[in-house]
Amino acid sequence: MNEHVKEPKRKKKIQIHILIQMVLSLIIATAINDLCILLFLKILKWDILRDIFPYFLTPLFFIIFILTFFMLTRRIVKDLVHLEHGLQMISEGDLNYRVDVKRKDELGRVAHNINLMAQRLQQQIEKERELENSKMEMITGISHDLRTPLTSIIGYIELLRTNSFQDQDEYTRFVQNTYNKAVHLKKLLDDLFEYTRLTSTEPRLDLKPIDVLQLLDQLLFEFEPIAQENEITIVKEIDSSPAITLIDSEKIARAIDNLLMNALKYSEKPGTVRVMMKSDHRHIIIEIENKGTPLTEEQEHKLFERFYKVDHSRSSEGIQSGAGLGLSIARNIVELHGGTLTLQHRNRLFTFHLTLPLRDNTDE
Repeated sequence: MNEHVKEPKRKKKIQIHILIQMVLSLIIATAINDLCILLFLKILKWDILRDIFPYFLTPLFFIIFILTFFMLTRRIVKDLVHLEHGLQMISEGDLNYRVDVKRKDELGRVAHNINLMAQRLQQQIEKERELENSKMEMITGISHDLRTPLTSIIGYIELLRTNSFQDQDEYTRFVQNTYNKAVHLKKLLDDLFEYTRLTSTEPRLDLKPIDVLQLLDQLLFEFEPIAQENEITIVKEIDSSPAITLIDSEKIARAIDNLLMNALKYSEKPGTVRVMMKSDHRHIIIEIENKGTPLTEEQEHKLFERFYKVDHSRSSEGIQSGAGLGLSIARNIVELHGGTLTLQHRNRLFTFHLTLPLRDNTDE
């Protein structure tokens, strides 16, 4: 990406600059003309030349004036040529070209605007290229994530169809595995649908006054049995006072659930997930913290990108891998509510900070 184009600080008028050069040309032409008159009057002795000489004074004056004016304005002409060349280069598609005109008048501002136009066009093209690459990555990600459980379902159904099971227990296990894969496939499709709905259209929030404390407590109550199955202990540090604000409870519940499931997948086993909630007169803050395998700086930077998944070896073997949309969906939901979702990663400790603004019906 190119550096930001600096705008000229001081603004001068090119008309004043040209007027000054015109006055200087007039003074120089007059001085040279007068000098010529004095010189010819002293040197010329022939009367015939003295009679002819006055007819040459006016043309001589104009010639000297024009030559002097051209000399004094050659920089302006040179800068105009640079502007014309720059516009031609940019119009031919060379958006890396920048017009090097260092002036502080209208020409300087024209050059600045040309460079700014080229920079913005370049940024727009790069943005469109990134968007196109993102679409291709989305198609690839969807194909891969949907194909895996679908292939497993087909495999199990084929085993059941051909009676390739030894006893009733193996039959039951095949049916249960098929059901689990189907549920996993449905979750992937739900995540994809939710992400598409949040990013492709103007999402509508069903904002209602909700006690976030009660909502979080209910989510943790439903989450604890799953955590116990995976040797995870939930530690709650939650204020007892209600925290009522305008939110879409279904979407916020989904965002918090995604964060909890992410902590469950990537926590050390056995381990602890700490859930903290506090509020002040402006914000509600929820923190979800767990210990896990450290991330590289690049992995941490990409963590909220859609379809991004860290190495599967970090995830729990007992939990199905998702489509890499959970954290992206969570951040989108929180930002739609005017909040923020960030990650603090230090010494194998991962802390997600979810902040929501406190609002009442008058803010709607």
